[in-house]
This record gives sequence, structure tokens and C-alpha cells, in this order.
Amino acid sequence: MRVTKRANIAIRLLMFCGANPGRMVTKSEIAERCNTSESHLAQVINKLAQLGFLHTQRGRHGGVMLGRAMSAITVGEVFRAIEANTPVAECFADVDNTCPLVDACRLRLALADAVEAFYAHLDEITLEALVCNNEALFTLFSTPPCLK
Repeated sequence: MRVTKRANIAIRLLMFCGANPGRMVTKSEIAERCNTSESHLAQVINKLAQLGFLHTQRGRHGGVMLGRAMSAITVGEVFRAIEANTPVAECFADVDNTCPLVDACRLRLALADAVEAFYAHLDEITLEALVCNNEALFTLFSTPPCLK
């Protein structure tokens, strides 16, 4: 199982927002602190906002902040939402599937079970568990990048 770039960015973004409670954070601030491009970040912000993970506000004092409590956001839920249309293997793809073994392959069932176990484990990990009392994270997110 490989975590996609979008899912990785989504978790970094949510962790940054969680480490900055009660304030709107800007896209440029997040991009700089989370080492990602603003264009990739914009796509992820849009998706997470549509799903209610984030609250967004436009304008001079705009930005993003968590749309729900950190204890109500699990890594598994975020990954499922972000990676919903990403097949784990070619045989899981609706299009571009050229595997001749699809109807006879037992590996497909094993992979499906493994993916579900992966998500089930991540369902037990909340954003709160990733952020709260994580002094190293707070240090990374509060120290200007040029001083690292």
C-alpha cells in the first residue's frame, strides 16, 4: 500500500491547522511550512472543505481552519476520502484494466482485505493523537523555515 501525495498533503495540512487552533491559516503559510506547492495544496484544501474537514474563508482575513474537532477526524477517514478513486492495483481500476486474471485471481481478494485492514487500523488514529502533546511538531510549525 502506498500513500498518495494528495493524502500525505491532506494529513500535513490538517496537522498544521490542528497545531494552530482558533486562527485562520493561509495557503501560502501552509505550503511553506508543510513543504508543498500551493497548487497541490489548493486542490486538497478544496476537497477537505467539501467534506467538512476544513472551514475556508475568502478575503483579506481569509484562510482555512479545522471544520471539526481533532478528536472527530481519523486518518483512515481522511485517507479514504482523498484516495477514494485510487486503485491499489490495476485489477481494481474501472478503466485501463488489462489483467486477464481478474475473474480468477485470488490475490485481488487478499489485496482488498489488506487495504481494508490498513484503513481499519488508521481509523483508530485521530488527528488529536497526531497533534496534541507533540512538542516536536509544534517546534517545526512555529520555527521560521529559514532558521532550521
